[in-house]
Amino acid sequence: MAAAHRHAPLALSAREGGDLHSSPQRQAFEICRGVIAGPLPTAAEIPEHGTLLTARWPHREMHEVIPALPVHTIGAYYGVPSPRVWHCGHLRLAGVGRPGTVAVVPADWGGYWDIDQGSSLSYVMLSDARLQAFAAPLSRGRRVELLPRVGEPDAIGAHILRALGRLAGRPDRAKRLLVEQALDLLCTHLMRVHSSLGQPAARSPARGLPAWQLRRVTGYMAERLGEDVGLDELAELISLSRSHFCTAFRHATGVTPHAWLTRLRLERAQEMLRDPRMRIIDVGLAVGYQTPSAFTAAFRRFTGTSPSAYRRQI
Repeated sequence: MAAAHRHAPLALSAREGGDLHSSPQRQAFEICRGVIAGPLPTAAEIPEHGTLLTARWPHREMHEVIPALPVHTIGAYYGVPSPRVWHCGHLRLAGVGRPGTVAVVPADWGGYWDIDQGSSLSYVMLSDARLQAFAAPLSRGRRVELLPRVGEPDAIGAHILRALGRLAGRPDRAKRLLVEQALDLLCTHLMRVHSSLGQPAARSPARGLPAWQLRRVTGYMAERLGEDVGLDELAELISLSRSHFCTAFRHATGVTPHAWLTRLRLERAQEMLRDPRMRIIDVGLAVGYQTPSAFTAAFRRFTGTSPSAYRRQI
């Protein structure tokens, strides 16, 4: 936002001239070509701030690997609800992209995506150098990791991202200061809600789990949905005490380990109910519910309907 940058170019159309491989942000934009259903969207770049914004673009349905991108990619959803599952190593994240939710794909995180319903998103592609420089005064020199999100409810973050998407779609040098201030606001929000930094140390000394620990624990859960998985067992995986693990997990994900495991179980149950050959009682047993009544009650709380009614709607 210094005066020296005030006249730097704001907008770059992805179909105009220039080397698309000259910055990590443009490389990421180029990699994403294959997921776009339609013409490339307008992209606005602020090179010296390591940031590229995109206007809203339609994503197609897909079931394939998206390679790791060299930048953090943060997106807001538009349009109809779009269930999606992201497999990254042993980590499985699932959610429903809809207005008011966001996606966060940290730099160097690739994986296999299952998206049955195409939808529209707009993105901010943020270099790690930009993120760490912004976070430095808050983190006291500690490295900050963004946490992966898929269809994560976040009305504030979605509102900021959609505003930046509109600015990218109508490039105007006069809006440069507004864009930079909105990006700073987004970074502040990411630090507070979607990063290992969690809340400022003055308010809470607890820290979230590092990304590798989160992947290990959630992957372990996903592989044992039909088993009893205890807190001591999960904490031992990453050599933490039970109380420290519970606090750190909640800071990293925003939910308790029990809530995370329950969501994994019921999302898997939804997938299994799509197979008409499977009895509902067997689906419940496969995801850890020993009685039909317990499975039905949990499923209804999660989806708003019973397993049998859900199957009829498919």
